[in-house]
Amino acid sequence: MQIDLKTILFILLGVIILILIFVYYFQERFIFHPEKLSKNFQFKYKNQEVEEYNIKIKDGVEINGLHFKSKKPKGVIYYLKGNSRSIKGWGKFAVDFTNNGWDVIMIDYRGFGKSTGKRTIKGMHADVQRVYDEIKKNVDEKYIVIYGRSLGTGFATKLASMNNPRLLILVCPYYSILKSMQRFIPLKSLSFVLRYPMPTFKWLKYVTCPIKIIHGTSDKTIPFSSSLKLSKIKPKLTRLYPVIDGGHKNIHNFESYHRAIKEILNSKLPESIDENKTSLGFVRSK
Repeated sequence: MQIDLKTILFILLGVIILILIFVYYFQERFIFHPEKLSKNFQFKYKNQEVEEYNIKIKDGVEINGLHFKSKKPKGVIYYLKGNSRSIKGWGKFAVDFTNNGWDVIMIDYRGFGKSTGKRTIKGMHADVQRVYDEIKKNVDEKYIVIYGRSLGTGFATKLASMNNPRLLILVCPYYSILKSMQRFIPLKSLSFVLRYPMPTFKWLKYVTCPIKIIHGTSDKTIPFSSSLKLSKIKPKLTRLYPVIDGGHKNIHNFESYHRAIKEILNSKLPESIDENKTSLGFVRSK
């Protein structure tokens, strides 16, 4: 039995429509992997001074977070975590910053941990900004560093593009969630159904503070090439720190990651280079 071209195209179109419907209704299961905590859960971390806080955004939306404190803070790291679990587990990474003399503010997104509220891209960006505004009440922006890891890099970049922090640190950033999903579902029409496109590359164009990017060269979830492309958007403001053989989930297990963090946090803000005192601009004769 022969099948004509029109029938094949009709079947193909039907498959594409079914895929798009599936992505539209189930995309949150691919993007977010939350862990919920009871309201009476107690956060405990060895050798860390930590205070829990809650910020009411509006009725039905409350953001839960942790404030890790150092003895003589140089400033505040606003830590925007990845897409899995809750700050119960992510809190262990605060020691990387408190040991370098920085306080850490960490939050759970809507539906994660003790945070409540229906997830929407507009609402989540507003939550992140609201917490930043609360930090600014007590800390000058020149002492605020925005740090994003994996999913958090999109939120961190958008936040930095709309404010004036000291630094923006991106660890394992994606070019955009849309581009990441198109690696697995190569359909241009995904852009019409994806509610969380997170175009990091667009927001990065408007960031005016120094940008530090750290990425493992063996990352299978978000390829290293993503950071290479992002680093070319604002090259004069950006420095890329490759972690050789580092993966997506284990990048913190490499000494080069910690050396990069230490260098970034303990260095002074970069000064402009005087072209008259360097070889910058020299042209070799043929």
